[in-house]
Amino acid sequence: MPRRKAAVKRERVKDTKYGDLIVSQFIGSLMQRGKKSTAERIIYSALDMCEKKSGTPGLDVFHKAISNIKPVLEVKSRRVGGATYQVPIEVRPNRRTVLAIRWAILYSRGRSEKTMAERLAFEFLAAANNEGASIKKKEDTHKMAEANKAFAHFRW
Repeated sequence: MPRRKAAVKRERVKDTKYGDLIVSQFIGSLMQRGKKSTAERIIYSALDMCEKKSGTPGLDVFHKAISNIKPVLEVKSRRVGGATYQVPIEVRPNRRTVLAIRWAILYSRGRSEKTMAERLAFEFLAAANNEGASIKKKEDTHKMAEANKAFAHFRW
């Protein structure tokens, strides 16, 4: 716990093409070594590919995919009297979005398509249809929370 005042949350800047906050957050997470223009090019071309493949706007596919990936429950380790319990807790809204973005990037990097834009596009399309590796991660997280529901009384 900080002894002084809480850290100030900075306002996010909307992305240039769509004017969307979640897209700009995704660009920031995708970026490596400060190469923001490369990350922007990758995400914008991935959204264009999604639009061509599905016939619906790429931004809609993106938002549907992110909302499908967002977890509701997760487990957190709590140490009680020498034993460690996996206690299920609800996920805060900011953390839901961050986890969804992180999982989408992680599992798209592991895909076998040739370019990162293609990998992202196919991961978005799969997640929008409730399938794919990032959706499996969400379901596994939920299963773990359900399995440890007996320890919910250790939540504080």
